[in-house]
Amino acid sequence: MEVPSSNRWQEITLSRMERLEKLIESRLINEADYVFSLDVDTKFYGRWGSESLGRLIGVIHPGYYQASREQFPYERRPESQAFIPHAEGDYYYGGAVIGGLVKDVYEAAKTCREQLDIDAAKSIEAAWQEESHLNRYFLYNKPSKVLSPEYLWQDFKAHTNEVKIIRFSQVIKNYAAVRPN
Repeated sequence: MEVPSSNRWQEITLSRMERLEKLIESRLINEADYVFSLDVDTKFYGRWGSESLGRLIGVIHPGYYQASREQFPYERRPESQAFIPHAEGDYYYGGAVIGGLVKDVYEAAKTCREQLDIDAAKSIEAAWQEESHLNRYFLYNKPSKVLSPEYLWQDFKAHTNEVKIIRFSQVIKNYAAVRPN
């Protein structure tokens, strides 16, 4: 699916849930059992198989898998639809991967898009755009399967003792070459 360019990368990520919702409505609802939305600036390094399938899949963000809840970059402003109170939250999920059964991913994408629209109408942009809304969604609609950061690493991060296999990773980017701003 081609995504139009924007002067702000945030605009592209803010429309991710809407694009996913519309793609499922227009094509995938009758063509697939599962759908995964993955960032384009990523690379497969290892096997990614049926172990990743489930009703609704979340992936623990590689930057926060060792962090305490207080360190998670949740949206903390109560006026945002993505708001998560300080005493709540299990994990911090990466927004670069969401997957599962088509109907469950559709519900997540639709709900996040609706909440993004409410925020936009109030001129609010959550701390980490759609990722903040996805974390809110997962707080109250637990994923049926949570994948470790090996399913969403970052190439600029060193390998660790805890994450032995890197299956999928965000690549190092030359931002000047890929972003117009």
